[in-house]
Amino acid sequence: MLRLHKGWLSGRQAWLLLVGAAALLALAAVACGGGEEQETATATRTPADTGTATATPQPTETATAATPGPTGSPVVGVDGEIVLGSHFAQSGTYGAAFAPVLAGLEAYLNYLNAEKGGVCGRKIVLKTEDDQYDPALAVEAVRKLVEQEKVFAVVAGLGTAAHSAVWDYLNERGIPDLWVMSGAHKWGVEPKAHPWTVGILPDYYVEATIFGKYISQNLPGKKVAILYQNDDYGRDELAGLKNGLDPSKNELVSEQSYESTAVDIRSQVTNMKQTGAEAVVCACIPGYAAQAIKAANNMSWKPQWLLGYVNSDPVMFQYATPQDMEGTLSLQGNKLIDWTDDPAVAKHIEIMKKYGQGVPGNFTLMGQIAGVLTEEALNRTCDRLTREGLMAAVESFQDYQGDLSLPGVTLTFSPDDHIGTEALRLLRAKIKDGKGVWEYEGELVHFR
Repeated sequence: MLRLHKGWLSGRQAWLLLVGAAALLALAAVACGGGEEQETATATRTPADTGTATATPQPTETATAATPGPTGSPVVGVDGEIVLGSHFAQSGTYGAAFAPVLAGLEAYLNYLNAEKGGVCGRKIVLKTEDDQYDPALAVEAVRKLVEQEKVFAVVAGLGTAAHSAVWDYLNERGIPDLWVMSGAHKWGVEPKAHPWTVGILPDYYVEATIFGKYISQNLPGKKVAILYQNDDYGRDELAGLKNGLDPSKNELVSEQSYESTAVDIRSQVTNMKQTGAEAVVCACIPGYAAQAIKAANNMSWKPQWLLGYVNSDPVMFQYATPQDMEGTLSLQGNKLIDWTDDPAVAKHIEIMKKYGQGVPGNFTLMGQIAGVLTEEALNRTCDRLTREGLMAAVESFQDYQGDLSLPGVTLTFSPDDHIGTEALRLLRAKIKDGKGVWEYEGELVHFR
């Protein structure tokens, strides 16, 4: 398993991350009503926290005969259902960028219900709330899911800033918090403190470490800059880049941050250009990455761009033209949507056409992966269909190889390790037949 992450938090980097984490937790506390909560909760998972439920209701039942969980809600659901919830940016700029992930998840669960009868003899019901990538709205959304919708678990909650505002709440109440759609280092590095949260995406710190090593090995002597979102996502990438760069080969000449609410980031691009940077790591979501690349092109500045994997979808060629994007690098660990000869990819496209909405892409693939993992975990606990049982099932994954992941990209979880994907390959943006495409190059990079 990944051990690189265990030792990187030291000195000033650790202080910065702790301050950032404290700020986010303070925000969550304010948004959640601060000291108004009367309940005393613990992060420790015990059977008493989660209750029990039978996998198949008796004919006379009208609701799951389960001991209430910490929120006083049935553990599974009613009338042969398993109710899941997700907070997601579904509108605005962020919604446009990441809606395909939710579309892929919903399509797979629809397929699962229609063609497999759900899981454990129960249909899956997915309740979603639009948080617009806003931490305060994420708090409202998750409170509604837990306290009103009575969800069994939260799956695929999206966004570093948004999910940072709710993960303490979920852990305090013993709600499984699975497949977080963010690669923040904190989701998986200390599972003892947050035992109900499990990441899935590659760790941002690891991603940026790969970028730093690539630059020092392939672009020695080039000046380096980083543009990053001023939250855990960006700060993890900044720390990883510093870890991966060889200071004897490359100088980090500019560190430019922007807020997730920023309208314009051209000043940051200007600042990077003025330092003479020749390679730029962009820890940005698609809209900001495209804005930065287009601003640089308008300034006749063409550094080597290395974009975080959150941009590695064909949708990027809608935010910026293929000509703007050509030569840009990113990272991924999954098969690509244009691999239509691959049986798993072809099946995904079929599922999207029959049960989903929107155009299949690399992000809809990621949504289906979250759905498949949910199915797998639930199937492993049909005889113990409780929140505690679900987490035990997740922690039983050992070198799990998904059909939509690249061969060798596996998942292993345990009570001591909730880190998700730990192997990646480089992608390069190219133009083929006038269209922008991502293509893999080089070998898979493992961290074991």
